[in-house]
Amino acid sequence: MKNFIPCILLVLICFTCKNNEAYEAETKVEKPEFAIVIHGGAGTILKKNMTPEREAAYKAKLKEAISVGYEILKNGGSSLDAVEKTINVMEDSPLFNAGKGAVFTNAETNELDASIMDGKTLNAGASAGTTTVRNPINLARTVMEKSKHVMLSGKGAEIFAQEQGLEIVTSDYFFTENRFKSLKRVKEREAKKEGKIDTESAYLNFYDADIKDSKFGTVGCAALDKNGNLAAGTSTGGMTNKRWGRVGDAPIIGSGTYANNATCAVSSTGWGEYFIRAQVAHDISALMDYKGLSLQEAARLVIQEKVPNLGGDGGIVAVDKNGNMVAEFNTAGMYRATMNDKGELTIGIYEK
Repeated sequence: MKNFIPCILLVLICFTCKNNEAYEAETKVEKPEFAIVIHGGAGTILKKNMTPEREAAYKAKLKEAISVGYEILKNGGSSLDAVEKTINVMEDSPLFNAGKGAVFTNAETNELDASIMDGKTLNAGASAGTTTVRNPINLARTVMEKSKHVMLSGKGAEIFAQEQGLEIVTSDYFFTENRFKSLKRVKEREAKKEGKIDTESAYLNFYDADIKDSKFGTVGCAALDKNGNLAAGTSTGGMTNKRWGRVGDAPIIGSGTYANNATCAVSSTGWGEYFIRAQVAHDISALMDYKGLSLQEAARLVIQEKVPNLGGDGGIVAVDKNGNMVAEFNTAGMYRATMNDKGELTIGIYEK
């Protein structure tokens, strides 16, 4: 009898252990090998204002862009390569406010900004206010990898781009009729409201709702590769009718772009002045790091509470170190797409 009791206990322990192992196996979530998420800007994007043809064009370009990054990641490429090449596709499309489709400044020029960050090393690169570099995201990466600096701007950045062999174009490359017409409409409204345009009224009109809604076309990408490395990048033409060398959040590390292998990679799109003040991209990472929030929780807190409380709007796309992806925004819509290691593609435009 004395020997029988220990045997019963041993059987019970083994049975319990096997059940626990089975439960853990059933409930364990398989970590994706890689993941990629992109955005093409957020703002007042309403289905009633979208033609079927235009909607199809956006969806096709989003699919084309994210598929480029997906193939790089699938074949063992780096998250940095995936981010850069994916953004190139959107920069080369007139559909988005970046590269070819950049909006016009008050001076009827195009000034482009971009940034990129490596989550493995926390190295980063950015460029601001360039007018001749075809693909600003390429310049941002070159600044990161080929210089001792993080950000270069204006003519100096363009000289560096030429020295590094990046593609340089003339200003007419960035000209698109619809973007130029948008600037003209804004200027007409500006003149009607004020009767004249002076420094004070121009400053006030910079924050007018008509102008505010015209800037949401920034493109961005966040990716996780097979080696567990995160990267993020953002590229934009800024805000229609911007002046005085205005720079938004897109080239600001921690505002428009942030990546850290310990937490997540984030790319932002929205009203840049508020995204800079809220340090949106870094804040999401910090909430995960310091408070232990999930990516979804952190993104929701920043985009649905912190940014609106300041008076700003916009959105982000992000992926965490476990391959979880998020597209969070507080506007009527955001052009977005996600793709996991199984090749499952999701594309969205509107809020619902």
